[in-house]
Amino acid sequence: MEARAKIAWHVKKAAKYKTLLLMCLPAIIFFIFMSYVPLPGMWVAFLRFDYNKGLFKSPFVGWKNFEFLFTSGQMWLLLRNTILYNVAFILVGNVVQMALSILLSEVASDRFRKTAQSIMFLPYFISAVLVSLLVYNLINYDYGFISNLVRGSGGEMAKLYSMPKAWPVIIVLVNLWQTTGYGCIVYFAAIMGIDPSIMEAARVDGANGLQRIRRITIPMLKPTFVILLLFAVGGILKGNFGLFYNLVGNNSSLFSTTDIIETYVYRSMLNSFNFSQGSAVGLFQSVVGFGVVMACNSLVKRIEPDYALF
Repeated sequence: MEARAKIAWHVKKAAKYKTLLLMCLPAIIFFIFMSYVPLPGMWVAFLRFDYNKGLFKSPFVGWKNFEFLFTSGQMWLLLRNTILYNVAFILVGNVVQMALSILLSEVASDRFRKTAQSIMFLPYFISAVLVSLLVYNLINYDYGFISNLVRGSGGEMAKLYSMPKAWPVIIVLVNLWQTTGYGCIVYFAAIMGIDPSIMEAARVDGANGLQRIRRITIPMLKPTFVILLLFAVGGILKGNFGLFYNLVGNNSSLFSTTDIIETYVYRSMLNSFNFSQGSAVGLFQSVVGFGVVMACNSLVKRIEPDYALF
């Protein structure tokens, strides 16, 4: 009887919110076919895949496909680079996006605000190939734009393409330039959702702009920040292959600070075409990402239950 009551309650609730469910239906269908239906393909990670025998008749090799990454001697370097870059992208990116969204919300001119948003949003649509070309033409030692400016002012441009320590800063800045406009949308939408009466009450009480930002806007953005953080940490072991590969390419002198899991696996698989090993690495990244999300969500749930994903 209890099970029937629960089913009846869910049916009644679904009928009540049928319009919202219909609006979500395209997204639900997308995730079913793009995320859940392909799940049996993870079996490839445990096979020595043979095109003639197919998925379920290829020889089973267990954990052998995972060994090449852990026995390569590069695992610590790859993990360090991948994790540190993602931490920098997440923290620096979210702080800058939040700050710019707050500044835009304080601008009185709607025309200026919309123009600024459009300009910041444009880099998101530029491909990594064009971004790398732009960076190369800016910082190339021989004829880069910045190099010419430095030499024109009597200085000497550093040879950045042979300086590994300079590239963490360059990559973080390039990623920030390309993704900030897109990330601002979420924070700006959250700011627009703040009840105007709260701001009006603060003005009546004599709060200036900085006080309103500090006491109202930032605390109201904390749930959005936590949710975006939880979504982002799931990919803590997954790097932006297009960005890293196009910026660095096969410049081995920079690998000590720029090589991530994806670029290493790509170079390793380039000649062998053993995509079972590539699948094994992808599965490893996904499992670790899932564990990190669960751990972070559990931590958030203990501190602020209302901010947790589930």
